[in-house]
Amino acid sequence: MKLIFSIILSVLLVACGQGVEQEAVSENPLDEAKPQSEETENSEEKETAEEASNTEATSATAEIPAASQTSEETSSNANLNELKVHYIDAGQANATLFQYSDQQDSYTILYDTGDWNRNEVVNYLANQNISTIDLIIVSHPDADHIGQLAEIVRTYDTGEVWLSGNESSSETFQNAIEAVIASDADYHEPRTGESFDIGPLKLDVLYPTSISGKTNEESISILFTYGNTKFLFTGDAGKSEELEMIGTRIDIEADILQLGHHGSNTSTDKAFLQAVSPSIAIYSAGLDNSYGHPSQEVVSTVLNEGIELYGTDVNGTIIVTTDGEDYSIATNKDGTISPSSTGSANTFNEDNNLNEENEETTTGVASCININRASIDEVQAIIHIGPERAQDLFDMRPYDSVDGLSRIKGIGPARITDIKNEGIACVGG
Repeated sequence: MKLIFSIILSVLLVACGQGVEQEAVSENPLDEAKPQSEETENSEEKETAEEASNTEATSATAEIPAASQTSEETSSNANLNELKVHYIDAGQANATLFQYSDQQDSYTILYDTGDWNRNEVVNYLANQNISTIDLIIVSHPDADHIGQLAEIVRTYDTGEVWLSGNESSSETFQNAIEAVIASDADYHEPRTGESFDIGPLKLDVLYPTSISGKTNEESISILFTYGNTKFLFTGDAGKSEELEMIGTRIDIEADILQLGHHGSNTSTDKAFLQAVSPSIAIYSAGLDNSYGHPSQEVVSTVLNEGIELYGTDVNGTIIVTTDGEDYSIATNKDGTISPSSTGSANTFNEDNNLNEENEETTTGVASCININRASIDEVQAIIHIGPERAQDLFDMRPYDSVDGLSRIKGIGPARITDIKNEGIACVGG
């Protein structure tokens, strides 16, 4: 699988490179954002300016980090237009939309794309009158983060897609990869220490340094800087990875932190939280989800640090607006998060072109065990599903039907029949 995927991506990169060469000048916003100071430095390293230009034109895709690495100088905040960061209510999934402009140029960035069996993110993008997306970052290949990527890249002209390089056997992941390959989007696998300017927004890659197949732990983690306002995203990275981020030379302090892994206690180490020192923490989780997200331990840790806490399960879609200096927060719903109150933020409604999402959930209930949503412990109540197969079941999500369990080693037609006859396994709940 990995060999086939690598070959496919190699073909994609070659194709993208040829497209750049034919056009002579890349339309990739990351390439356009390259600072003048670096262009001069790179030119001096080549024998002639003409050679440097030709090299850049034929290898823009393969050398994205060098071609778009940021300068050390920060533009004046006085010239910054408004940036809106939409933490979309995507149920038990994740998706965040960045929208901003610089003079005549508008920019759109999407970090994660929601769940495979829902459509909140696709609908939300449509409500924002988006025509193009400059960059889509998928933190890792789990179906609740890469879920709607295929439909999004088929709908919108996309400049570039970033993936960690880790793979999944799920149909959702395979469909997403096929859609990216079929699109005109460039492709990149970012690594720790890379830095990019996309217009006035700076992106510093904090993680991963390399990959080893640990999909959650090796989530793409990014520090977004807009003037003096900073946003940090870590996907589903765990506590040990958070501590590794502290160990880099990159300043990880941020104003607004999205809590890792939907607020699970596998993330948000106290030392990491103190190093980031956010004023605001936001998590994305589904209402009454079967995972118990957010963890009450994490909620208590955040609130005890004096950090304001918001969650999509309580507040719906959350929008942060900033001019690079000050920021404000508006929520789709007013509510507080236990064990103590965070106060209330401004609320918005459909008049602001922001829809209150349907809070329907597909978690396991008494009538069935949803094999796409239930925990590892819960699925072991299904006949023939022990601890090892439960982990395989979890890793191979999502499933279109109970018959999909036949992909698990040791689950053949006879056992599928047993599972169906038992009547407690389902995909809809």
